Amino acid sequence: MMNEAMSAVMSRNILVLGAGELGLPVLRNLAHRAKDVKGAKISVLLRGSAVESDVPVKQRDITEIRSLGIEIVIGDLVKSSIDDLASEFAQYDTVIGCAGYAAGIDTPMKLAKTALQSGIPRYFPWQFGVDFDVIGRGGPQDIFDAQLDVRELLRAQTDTEWVIISTGMFMSYLFEPEFGVVDLKNNEVHALGSLDTAVTLTTPDDIGALTAEIVFVEPTIRNEIVYLAGDTVTYGEVGDKLEAALHRPFSRSEWTVPFLMEELARDPQNMMRKYRAAFAQGRGVAWNKDGTFNQRHAIPVTDVAAWIDANLAPGRGG
Repeated sequence: MMNEAMSAVMSRNILVLGAGELGLPVLRNLAHRAKDVKGAKISVLLRGSAVESDVPVKQRDITEIRSLGIEIVIGDLVKSSIDDLASEFAQYDTVIGCAGYAAGIDTPMKLAKTALQSGIPRYFPWQFGVDFDVIGRGGPQDIFDAQLDVRELLRAQTDTEWVIISTGMFMSYLFEPEFGVVDLKNNEVHALGSLDTAVTLTTPDDIGALTAEIVFVEPTIRNEIVYLAGDTVTYGEVGDKLEAALHRPFSRSEWTVPFLMEELARDPQNMMRKYRAAFAQGRGVAWNKDGTFNQRHAIPVTDVAAWIDANLAPGRGG
């Protein structure tokens, strides 16, 4: 949905919420792009405990963030009140939510309310995932309903411009043993829904690079959903790509929607089962690469074959 009116908002003083699996790539790429953008400055909001942590990985991340010239702001998205957070947000012209769901199912709405209360000109909510509008309400994954609530709140107002970035699933997640789709030990692919059901996948590194482009692209994108896709594949094709890269056969079976809904009914709070059942329905979880932001701007992205080659092929990542 293109907006006719041109946006006067320029993202220059940018606050990123969180520095995890997606936040770090977003920060890296924003800092890199900001060098070419006059007046651009990047800050990140982190918990004090994260900044002071002696965990080596955390220390390494903090060192990298500082070396990128990013300012660290201390705050707590869960414990702080909306009023306190809003006065923090108000110092920026753009806030980008990268805190994920780890902060809890209510946090996306809390942060959206904070963004609106703060009066910031531009907000990128944590919606890096599937197309919640197409999926609709009342599906197996209740987080998706909470994300639709956020969209409704943003659409119902005109003071803060918003940009939603739809990425599909994080590519690595498809191969997580816990998710159950790809079983490397037993050379099996379990298709969610059917072998012909498709899923869109993008790596966090690509999302980071593309988000930085979207933030600074002119004319400014406003009140719009921007689609990305590293790859869109069926579960059957995932099996083919694994066989081609790993030079061994993979058996394929289908976890049908009724089967997955039954599994979920037996353990209704199981997050993994909610996701499996939602993706199996095949609605709003896949779109064509044609017409995506990366394809229109000819920005190279990692596809499934390249990811398998880099991460799973013998003698490489594992």
